[in-house]
Amino acid sequence: MPTPRSTSTRAETQSTGTFVRSTPGSHSLERGLALLRAFRHGVDVLTNAELADRTQLPRPTVSRLTRSLVDAGFLAYDLEQRGYRLTAACLSLALSFRTSEQTLAQALPLMRALAEGRRVNVGLAVADQLEMVYLDSVRFSRLGIFRRILPGSRLPIASTSLGCAFLAGMQATERKALLGRLRKAHGSDWPALQRQVDAALRAVDAQGYCHANWAPGMTAVALPLRAPSGSLYAMNVSFPTTGEVSADALQTHADLLLRLASDLRKTWAR
Repeated sequence: MPTPRSTSTRAETQSTGTFVRSTPGSHSLERGLALLRAFRHGVDVLTNAELADRTQLPRPTVSRLTRSLVDAGFLAYDLEQRGYRLTAACLSLALSFRTSEQTLAQALPLMRALAEGRRVNVGLAVADQLEMVYLDSVRFSRLGIFRRILPGSRLPIASTSLGCAFLAGMQATERKALLGRLRKAHGSDWPALQRQVDAALRAVDAQGYCHANWAPGMTAVALPLRAPSGSLYAMNVSFPTTGEVSADALQTHADLLLRLASDLRKTWAR
């Protein structure tokens, strides 16, 4: 017989800061949500075959789930393109998330001020599954400030400064679990990626930030940022580079990022 818990799962959640429940989850719901996650920016319509390929779920399972999601109003069938598209119900969920994130509303003016004043790109992101998702990004160009990376845009965890910074800010048990999933997902590419991740984790521990050159011609410095609510974010400052980035340029932009994080924590505290 299972050993009874000495404390309730709600109390354990409060004391550890990690969500804990003894009630088993619903696999059918998890699979249905995996179908919704398959829709990304720039992907309007997906067929059952495409959904099965993206989620690695059997075609019959996908057919049953898309039927349920259509009935529930989260997907609509496009007769012309013979596939499924998201409905306005998903937009309502996204808007509800945005309005509930007061920390984001407080962060954006500070991010914009830094981007405009120092001609850099500033982003704020969180992890979802094995990717980072931008909550907001202010991008600088010669034409002025504009958003080129939209909220909801995704990028890898293991090869980016945002992803490594988020890993560094996680609790040890959660980080170990996520690293295990990344190891499995990347397969033979993981040893090289792991060396980069380990170096980034050491950098965050030693100096408060890490850096990476994921996109050609761009260098980014990033750090973990935990809000008063307990939510964990990663924030970055990226800037154009040609060739190998100098230590002085790295330190200059890292100082900008550290100051921005400090100002944001003070704003949150107020």
